[in-house]
Amino acid sequence: MSPPSGVNAQLRHLVHYHLDNGFLENALFFAGRLHALDPRNGDTAHLLALCNLRLGRYKAAFDYAKPKNHSPHLGCAYVYAQACLALERFELGAQALEKARGLWAGRNHWNKHSDTSKRHMPDAAACHCLLGKLYAAYGETKKAIDYYVDSLKLNPFMWDAFTGLCDIGAVVRPQNIFKITPEMLASISYIASNGHAINSFTSQDSFDSKNPFISTPEVDPFNPTARPGADVGLNLGGSNLLSRLNGSAPVMYGNGLYHDAETPTSNGLYRTGEDVMMGETGGPVMNDHPPEITHAPVRKTRMQNLNAAAAAAEEPPKMRQITTRTRFKTASEMNERTEIPQPVGQNGHKRTVSGHSTREQTHQVSAPPAADPTAAPPRRSVRLLNTLSSQIRPSSSRLAAATGRDAESKERRELRKAKATGAKGKAGSVSTVGRVVSGNRKPPVDTSDSMKPDSRPPSVASTLAPPPKMMVPPDTTKEQEALNWLLDLLLKIGSGYKSLSRFECDKALDAFQSIPSQQRETPWVLAQIGKAYYERSMYVEAEKVFQRIREKAPSHLEDMEVFSNTLWQLKKETDLAYLAHTLVDQDRLSPQAWCALGNAQSLQREHDQAIKCFSRATQLDPKFAYAFTLQGHEHIANEEYDKAMYAYRCAISADNKHYNGWYGLGHVYEKMAKYDVAEKHYRAAFAINPTNPLLAVRIGFVLDRMKKTEAALQQYEAAIHLDPRSTLARFRKAQILLKINCPDEALAELLYLKDAAPEDVNVHFALARTYKRLRDRTSAVRHFTIALNLDPKAQSLIKEAMDSWEDDGVEGFSSEDER
Repeated sequence: MSPPSGVNAQLRHLVHYHLDNGFLENALFFAGRLHALDPRNGDTAHLLALCNLRLGRYKAAFDYAKPKNHSPHLGCAYVYAQACLALERFELGAQALEKARGLWAGRNHWNKHSDTSKRHMPDAAACHCLLGKLYAAYGETKKAIDYYVDSLKLNPFMWDAFTGLCDIGAVVRPQNIFKITPEMLASISYIASNGHAINSFTSQDSFDSKNPFISTPEVDPFNPTARPGADVGLNLGGSNLLSRLNGSAPVMYGNGLYHDAETPTSNGLYRTGEDVMMGETGGPVMNDHPPEITHAPVRKTRMQNLNAAAAAAEEPPKMRQITTRTRFKTASEMNERTEIPQPVGQNGHKRTVSGHSTREQTHQVSAPPAADPTAAPPRRSVRLLNTLSSQIRPSSSRLAAATGRDAESKERRELRKAKATGAKGKAGSVSTVGRVVSGNRKPPVDTSDSMKPDSRPPSVASTLAPPPKMMVPPDTTKEQEALNWLLDLLLKIGSGYKSLSRFECDKALDAFQSIPSQQRETPWVLAQIGKAYYERSMYVEAEKVFQRIREKAPSHLEDMEVFSNTLWQLKKETDLAYLAHTLVDQDRLSPQAWCALGNAQSLQREHDQAIKCFSRATQLDPKFAYAFTLQGHEHIANEEYDKAMYAYRCAISADNKHYNGWYGLGHVYEKMAKYDVAEKHYRAAFAINPTNPLLAVRIGFVLDRMKKTEAALQQYEAAIHLDPRSTLARFRKAQILLKINCPDEALAELLYLKDAAPEDVNVHFALARTYKRLRDRTSAVRHFTIALNLDPKAQSLIKEAMDSWEDDGVEGFSSEDER
């Protein structure tokens, strides 16, 4: 037995309902039912693939969204590309999006999303950004940059595109990116200039359908057309199953017509079909025989046709379930009219005090809709209102004057009948003059009364000119101020991120410090500041920043591996152990927690246990390059150079811009005395991070070992220029100066080091040898003695140097503490 025609629409509603409320398993279940009913429809395949993607089931999403032989579907192509990105099938995902370019090119959904308006299809900016990610992961850097740039041109708020450009190493100018574009100005100007159409009695639906920059929440699958007063939800007013079981009222749209049918589906080829799914434009299919009774905006609605309205004019309305009790207009209400100018609707017809377009008639009367629940309470009596109106304005014709008293007596009879049946007549005839302009009622919608015969001559009020529409001049000042503030914030954050990605730590810190304190004290910004301090080897300051993150957001796990490295550099075993166990307790499946635990084991000289922890981190996240690097450091400590080399190569494979991996490979080759190969890897790391003095020092060291003394001295001087506080660079420079017989210059560097690192045994030992070269025996003996006291284990070496005054060599000063 084939299912009814409304099942597809109801299943689609249920899928979106569960997706929006976070019940992904429920959404997947109903998506499976929907796909079984119509497996060849691209929309059903898209919903099924989307549910699997949200659940992290990338292979299933890949299979369901796979392009078929027929024309491509935008939703399927986008989900397919996202699944390919997760499954590392980058070329297939890029090809699918490229084939569907005709479906997304030119679309721009900026300023169209809200809590009541959603988009289930991507726009051009999103597709460009996803293509940039795919090509960046595939290694096509040039194409990735082009797509990222195209994405930012369409939408400067695509933060992923900006960070992707910075991570690739492209030269970006944030001041040219984070600024208001002409398209954004056109969008907010259009909304401001047309947003007051409601006050001028135009339909909100027709306004939204004409505005290309905003969307209509009324056609969203989850939002009924109108929910005034009590929310009827899925029970009434729609084409879903519950509406039909409970006696649905027709759905009202801005063109004055009524529709009551399920939402049509599409194959994704045409904009109209996709817009129905996205909630952009379009609507349900039109009925062949639209009712002529308006949809009252209350909980209980009533459907009446012309025959029922004519019959009800002769007798009071009968009570029935799920209806609104109303009374009909009396003769006095039909004849007497005030001279207060009445607004004119879109069709040029006059409007009654209730706001609806009508043409007076003598033989046929329709029941007015109930009053707006948001309006002021009705007056005590319709009779008082009519009496007051007749006093204000002279009657428009002799006929009205002659029938005034009869109308009042007839009105009394009608009121008594209404009271006898319990009808609430005041709600249907209360005056709303004085409230329409204030905007405290809903915009009226034209009815189909224009089809009725017009047998009554127009009154004086009908011949008056309509009042001017209440149009407020467009004011986009607030919107522009908000956009300028937000873009300025992104400019500051983006400038800091760009500088940090280029390892310009001083500039990055200046940019982050310019951010307002309320935004600066957030975990993400604080983490960037902490990483900038860490790259500058300012470990004490970095520790303070990361500690603030732990205090403000204890559950924040991102960049905690940098915090653990900071504590490792500071040799704080207790703090590092506490951090590691806290992170593991919070999330045992986070690679950051296992990196912290491995650093804690490394600081305790448990290198094998540390290797296991770092290996676990790489199993949890194969793209976590830093875990591979730390694992390689531990292999070097165990003198396992082959395993260390493999770990560093895995780090480079995970992130080609991870300079620590290139540095690790150079360090392995240096340990193996392959200085020429080590120099190449050190220079590769230095090309990525040209502000790191340690890399310049390493290059100088291998050049010195290759007997390239002058080149080595230039590298040490470059390292000092990068960081005047670098003790390692100054010590290596002092060594070179002693070798080329410049003891005076070497002494100046060593004296600086003595003040900077007074407890360093190597500094005092080098000072003693320098004084030996200068024939200052007293100072040489004094520094030899200090060195002996600082390191008694080096007694034999120091005594040998004291006895041999002809030895000009200087023992190497190594710093293997850099991670």
